[in-house]
Amino acid sequence: MSLHLIIGNKNYSSWSFRPWLAMKVAGIAFEETLISLEAQDFKARVMAISGAGRVPVLIDGDIRIWESLAILEYLAEKFPAAALWPPQADARALARAIVSEMHAGFMALRRHLPMNVSRPVKARPLDDGVAVDVIRIDAIWSECLAKAGGPFLFGAFGAADAMYAPVIWRFHTYAVEVSDAARIYMRAVMALPAWNEWRAAARREPWVLPHDEVDWPQVPRE
Repeated sequence: MSLHLIIGNKNYSSWSFRPWLAMKVAGIAFEETLISLEAQDFKARVMAISGAGRVPVLIDGDIRIWESLAILEYLAEKFPAAALWPPQADARALARAIVSEMHAGFMALRRHLPMNVSRPVKARPLDDGVAVDVIRIDAIWSECLAKAGGPFLFGAFGAADAMYAPVIWRFHTYAVEVSDAARIYMRAVMALPAWNEWRAAARREPWVLPHDEVDWPQVPRE
């Protein structure tokens, strides 16, 4: 097996989840190694693979790709049959635009609603910045779904869905109110076998990262 994906904790690592989910749904075979984000030797182990010292990292022979979106682009080139980007130029342009917006933005949402797969579903009040992010993401999803007809953002599951998948976790975990179209889309992604595989593994993990536990010092678990 030539591909090897280095990831962080499945309970918390949103960036690791993105390429992992894309590869699983696309049927791209790979080996995975998990390095806990709180491990004392985390930096040393990851920097031995990539100078960035962050996960995820995809290893393909002598090639190292250490950033989630770059990994998705590499996979799209290496496995064109996976169709990670829409075949139509206009849809592909839109997909890349919304992926870039996700990659660079929504900081309020990320800070206030960290990904925490094992936390029981419970609402958390949203500040103004998070509310703006939620409205924008809902609008993005609704526009794409209206154009493509669903069930995913561009019809078939692709890179855009992988990039927004951690947002679905956040919306679900913190019981964020969204439109009917967004809710139906969330259900479609959450029904994927790969989604359930990640969730089951995350809930078996023993590690606790306090800065990602919004209920700290309580650590509620499903």
